[in-house]
Amino acid sequence: MYYGEKFNALTHLVGAVLALAGTVVLIVLAALDGDPWKVVSVSIYGTTLTLLYSFSTLYHSLRGRGKNILRKLDHHSIYLLIAGSYTPFCLVTLRGPWGWSLFGVVWGLAALGSLQELRPKSGARILSVVIYVAMGWAALVALVPLVHALGPAGFA
Repeated sequence: MYYGEKFNALTHLVGAVLALAGTVVLIVLAALDGDPWKVVSVSIYGTTLTLLYSFSTLYHSLRGRGKNILRKLDHHSIYLLIAGSYTPFCLVTLRGPWGWSLFGVVWGLAALGSLQELRPKSGARILSVVIYVAMGWAALVALVPLVHALGPAGFA
């Protein structure tokens, strides 16, 4: 393993540990607030963040045949983290029809992206980019209700 891979593995390991610790803190704070939707949403977000850093740590740490599998898991976890990042906004901030619709679309795109990662790479890179961009811009569909629900403090 060359220096860059060691550095990537180490920094991503730090990220995994911090993500796990942060997830515990978020779950405790959400539980103290008493809103089960907050507990569920931060659990999903924290799990996807921890998975991303964990798979990335393993991917940058290992050699051989297993590295290809870990690369795929690393790429799958990117889709999961994007959807996981939307989850608190969908289930807590919007929660109603807008929230559930956006939740379904984003998690559906994450599933589609994960499935397409299983295909051979000929031309699949373009589809990955399209799905990433669609996931990133999906919030624009619900921008007005999101701005209304968050208020000015949500954008400060």
